[in-house]
Amino acid sequence: MERAGMGPPSFKAYAVGFLLSILLTAAAFGIVVYGGGISRHVVLAAIVGAALLQILIQLHCFLHLDTSSAARWNVLALASTLIIMLLFIGGTLWIMSNLNARMM
Repeated sequence: MERAGMGPPSFKAYAVGFLLSILLTAAAFGIVVYGGGISRHVVLAAIVGAALLQILIQLHCFLHLDTSSAARWNVLALASTLIIMLLFIGGTLWIMSNLNARMM
């Protein structure tokens, strides 16, 4: 059964997404646990990179968001949600930083 805006679900896509998610989580964990000689900035960049890659993999494999015309409306809804979340989070951090500066 194909739903509007989504590709047909398949076991292969779910299995690949699950395995890649597990590998990226294990890689980030391994970098933190066994990366004693690595700079903190490199560790942080590796964790952020693994997190962003995992987000993209999960969007593609589990939510079936891709560049097809059927999924465009779902991608637009996701993008507008992300913009609103960034505005809320950024505004909150800005206000908290401003209040902290005024209290010091």
